[in-house]
Amino acid sequence: MIVKEQKPTFAFMIVVFTGCAIFLYLVDQIYELIRMIEKIAVNANVNMMYMETILKIIGIAYIAEFGAQLTKDAGQGAIASKIELGGKILILTMAIPILTVIIETVIGLIPAF
Repeated sequence: MIVKEQKPTFAFMIVVFTGCAIFLYLVDQIYELIRMIEKIAVNANVNMMYMETILKIIGIAYIAEFGAQLTKDAGQGAIASKIELGGKILILTMAIPILTVIIETVIGLIPAF
C-alpha cells in the first residue's frame, strides 16, 4: 500500500512480477495435473481431442482471468471487462464441437416415431 501511494507504476510492476512468479512456480504442478487428467481420459476411453479442447478452454479461462485482474489492478476496469468478454467468446467458440457431439448424442437417444 505504501509503494502504491508513492509510486503507482512501480507497485503495478511488483504485482505483475509477483503474479508471473507464482504462475511459474505452479507450472510443474499444472503439468502433473494435466498428465493425470490425460491418464484418466485414456483409461476411460475418452477421445483425446475432446480432452485437449477442455484443457485449452480451462487454460483460456485462467489466462483471461489473470489478464483481467492485472488490468483491474492498473485501474483499467473497462479493458478488464473486454478481456473477460474476449475470453468467454474464445471459450464458446472452442466448446462448439463438444456441444455438437452432446446434442447429437441426446438426439440419438430419443426414440424415433
